Amino acid sequence: MAVAQLRQHLQMRVTSSSRWYETPAVGGPPDQPPFLNGAVAVETTLRPEPLLEALQQIEHDFGRRRSERWQPRPIDLDLLLYDQLVLCGPSLVLPHPRMAWRRFVLQPAAEVAGSMVHPTTGWTVARLLDHINTAAPYVAITGSIATGKTRLAERLVQQTAARLIAEKLDLGQLETFYADPASRAWDMELEFLRQRARLLAADATQWSDRKHLVVSDFWFDQSPAFARVWLPPEQLEAFCGRWIEARHGIVRPKLIVLLDAPADELLRRVLRRSRPGEHNLSEERIERIGRAIREQATQPHQGPILRLVADDPPDRLLEETLAAVKAME
Repeated sequence: MAVAQLRQHLQMRVTSSSRWYETPAVGGPPDQPPFLNGAVAVETTLRPEPLLEALQQIEHDFGRRRSERWQPRPIDLDLLLYDQLVLCGPSLVLPHPRMAWRRFVLQPAAEVAGSMVHPTTGWTVARLLDHINTAAPYVAITGSIATGKTRLAERLVQQTAARLIAEKLDLGQLETFYADPASRAWDMELEFLRQRARLLAADATQWSDRKHLVVSDFWFDQSPAFARVWLPPEQLEAFCGRWIEARHGIVRPKLIVLLDAPADELLRRVLRRSRPGEHNLSEERIERIGRAIREQATQPHQGPILRLVADDPPDRLLEETLAAVKAME
């Protein structure tokens, strides 16, 4: 009925519509009935905000009332893509911020717009669906210092019975590094790179069973981001060469979870946890690390990225991540 309303709208022309897919509910209250999902491609003279208003009016006409998040509803019309537009406003974000890893979105969307490019990942809708279908069940959690990567990874593992891959920190080595980063950064970053490459090696045993989720409290490609902050240009070029070489032999994540928070809040966390040497970190340095990781993560062709605000309540962070993992199944 909603698609029929779209067809009747004077400023829209439905060019294609998908089959309907019945899928389990993702997120929200427990014991929800299944959802029915489909996608339509539309040509329209409406700009994004008026188009969203038209969709919401159809929702309202069919009894949609917004109260609880992810609640059961009679109808839900999402605006996923609008040409190549990237928009982040108070009422509308484009592309849809969660479409890139939701199978129940990508499967019908690939039927009607498989060649359409998702502008922030740089991948077509069809490629995003293929990634969900073929990538190893692996979630990488990344972010600046003290964003809570390990805590979220551990909680996710507890909830899903996943396998945890955690970086091993030598606190004595870290203390020495923070005391004299100018002379210690090369050895420190190279050690992290080697460890990450070893833990994520494609021939490692954790990838033999592709039915069980694997979670890491780091992302392999955070290596050049940290290196850009700590290494001088002449060493950075050599380091990035080693990173590119090692990258060929590792398993890439199905989903990257990027934790972000203001640098002043992260500095307070650093000072509270009192790891050896971390008191030498400045707010400016933490901000640079966070910015470098954001820039690395938002480069095209990295794959789907779930961005979370690290100072949100821990239960909210876990809920969002669990919903994303469920949506990929």
